[in-house]
Amino acid sequence: MQFENLTALYHFLDEQVTQDVSGDDLFAGSYLRGFISLAGSEYGDESQVLTQTLAINISEKLQVARTELTPQDHQIVQDYWLGLKTAFTA
Repeated sequence: MQFENLTALYHFLDEQVTQDVSGDDLFAGSYLRGFISLAGSEYGDESQVLTQTLAINISEKLQVARTELTPQDHQIVQDYWLGLKTAFTA
């Protein structure tokens, strides 16, 4: 997966609602979108590219919030994030 910037990533996550994706993917994407938005606001606007620094910040925020979820939901989010963070290459 590659995205030009945060706006493109948000579009991808938002469009999942209209796509035929699993409930787990919808949950994980929605949950992660909040963390991505929070971290993104600390580094710039929605036109910023997806950097490793931004990915590290998101990972740190997810780690702090890990107790908000059940162990099963945490694993769903982690698995989804592992696939998604490969797009953060700049």
